[in-house]
Amino acid sequence: MSDFAYIVRAPEYPPQMKHRVIFETFDKLEPGQAMLLVNDHDPVPLFYQFQHEREGEFTWEYLERGPEGFQVKIGKIKA
Repeated sequence: MSDFAYIVRAPEYPPQMKHRVIFETFDKLEPGQAMLLVNDHDPVPLFYQFQHEREGEFTWEYLERGPEGFQVKIGKIKA
């Protein structure tokens, strides 16, 4: 069984849809659940967007940090 409620493979989406899909997936998480983001570059701009739009609602943990692949565990903090 996976530790992740959802897995988003960002390279599979057009650039204009990536962040929207990631945030929609995050919003579907129940508190205490996590999703896995798989990307081909460091998603640090997304991290800053999460800080701005979901401050205090998420955790961010790199599971793989390049150079070719990046995997981030994004969790929803329990209420």
